[in-house]
Amino acid sequence: MITVVIPTIGRASLPGAIPEGVPVIVVEDTGRRGPAAARNRGWRQARTPWVVFLDDDVVPGEGWLEAVTRDLANLPEDVGGSQARIEVPLPAGRRPTDAERNTAGLAGAEWITADMAYRRAALEKVGGFDERFPRAYREDADLALRVRAAGFRLVKGERVTRHPVRDDGFWASVRFQRGNADDALMRRVHGPGWRSRIGAGGLLPRHAATTALGLGAVGLALAGRRGGAMAAAAGWAALTARFAWERIAPGPRTPAEVARMAVTSAFIPPAACLHRLRGELKVRR
Repeated sequence: MITVVIPTIGRASLPGAIPEGVPVIVVEDTGRRGPAAARNRGWRQARTPWVVFLDDDVVPGEGWLEAVTRDLANLPEDVGGSQARIEVPLPAGRRPTDAERNTAGLAGAEWITADMAYRRAALEKVGGFDERFPRAYREDADLALRVRAAGFRLVKGERVTRHPVRDDGFWASVRFQRGNADDALMRRVHGPGWRSRIGAGGLLPRHAATTALGLGAVGLALAGRRGGAMAAAAGWAALTARFAWERIAPGPRTPAEVARMAVTSAFIPPAACLHRLRGELKVRR
């Protein structure tokens, strides 16, 4: 009835993502073409009516195979996909860090391929994943929107899959701003209202204002306009401090976490704007 497809970049967590008792196709992304291309290679090899996509850093819950079988059994033909319930284990006894809260957001995200089953007929109708999405970001939301536009419904099942938190390093939150380039493609493909259709928010307008004030302060200072430069710098500092505090306040507030939030909060706005600009230029070409 089902085939499991797991794209991987060789993470050590891969064995824990492979469920027992079901055909599994593991696609190693050796060419770094991204998970969209890897998943397409995988589902096109499958011959079952349903394909379940798992990430290589998740852990299917106990009794997962029986649960996914129940989730998919007797679904009407107009149902094109079924999403699992994602659980993110957070540390006990302290507030979660910014990185842990970001991962915990997956528990409420819609149609993510951490554990998402699609009817093969729906994948065939829309052509699978759009391989223009080069990273594990928005490629699953794009597919969901296209499957729904093709006349299929998406539903949520009862199976449970855990998504542990990874430590991606000090600068991870800055690197993740690359996804803003993919947001440009989402807007190009699905129109300006795409965020509300997948329940996503965004801080790009505020990041743009912060970046403009920072650049303005530098430009005015170089032009010898000290008063204007100081005013722009004060505006930049206020917005940056607000952003940093919004990330610090709900966290553990340890010295290391506060330092990371203070530093990365200064770099995130220009990184977000730069990547969005890069994405806009790319989609226009």
